[in-house]
Amino acid sequence: HATIAGVMLGLLAPNQEWRGQPVIGRLEHVLHPWTSFLVVPLFALANAGVALGADSIADAATSRVTLGVVLGLVVGKTLGIGAAVATAVRFGLGKLPDGVGGLHVVGAAAVAGIGFTVSLFIAELSFGGSARLTDAKVGILAGSLISGIAGALVLLWAGRRSLRR
Repeated sequence: HATIAGVMLGLLAPNQEWRGQPVIGRLEHVLHPWTSFLVVPLFALANAGVALGADSIADAATSRVTLGVVLGLVVGKTLGIGAAVATAVRFGLGKLPDGVGGLHVVGAAAVAGIGFTVSLFIAELSFGGSARLTDAKVGILAGSLISGIAGALVLLWAGRRSLRR
């Protein structure tokens, strides 16, 4: 089983230093990008239970459920979080850190649309046993992808604007 293999590898990892740095720390540093950006997303996709066939994607592309989920993740989360932050700042309930502007907030709010596991859980509760469950799952995958790309682009743009100032 994969869990047992992971525990065994952890127990066998050397607890020594190499070139003044703990080997386990170096191993963690090297593996972090791979696990965060490849292994975990692939694990989530594999366990989402979505059959990504041409038929299911074509059906989902014309579904109102898919459109609603995508709009909720991409537009709804961005507007909701952005409006909440703007309201808190406006009424003195909070303050943005130095160097953080509106574009940073919008980018971070867009990235929040990536949320995968809770969305899949709610979809399962809402549409379990229904043909619309696949539509919702495709919408979650598409919305998460769009949110991640949009948020990353906005944050890159905000960072470049900050550097120019």
